[in-house]
Amino acid sequence: MTNAVCESHNKSWVIIETCRLRALQRNKTILNLYLNVLHPTNSVSIRMQIQKKFNGYKPWIVDLTFDACKFMKDKSNKAVKVVFDLINGYTSLNHPCPYVGQQYLRGFYPAIEKFRLPLPTGDYVLLLTWKFYNRLQLETNIYFTFVEDF
Repeated sequence: MTNAVCESHNKSWVIIETCRLRALQRNKTILNLYLNVLHPTNSVSIRMQIQKKFNGYKPWIVDLTFDACKFMKDKSNKAVKVVFDLINGYTSLNHPCPYVGQQYLRGFYPAIEKFRLPLPTGDYVLLLTWKFYNRLQLETNIYFTFVEDF
């Protein structure tokens, strides 16, 4: 991971306490993200995009919107499950709705063997746009570089 940018669009609903990368080794960086959700929410919609850098970031393999509350009940969306399996051991967002209070992604380091999508070498960004009750609340952009091993 090379950068993390988080922005709350409605600070009366979501406060970002921490959104930062921490270098552990030269080639290992972890992500810490702490949010405070001030009101219980039973309606969470997330738009997930993966973009690849070609003279700027361009849409690439994933651009989908899903109901996070529904996903946490049945986990049937295969594309979302790939990303969820990467973060599951590091997050408090692993239970059904409602979400309220402090939520976190702590010490996240992506285990590439769990990421089952083929990626060519390059620079990427994972864009997550969070809506509660169809209102934009939060955006998280995680930038990373992937190098294929031959």
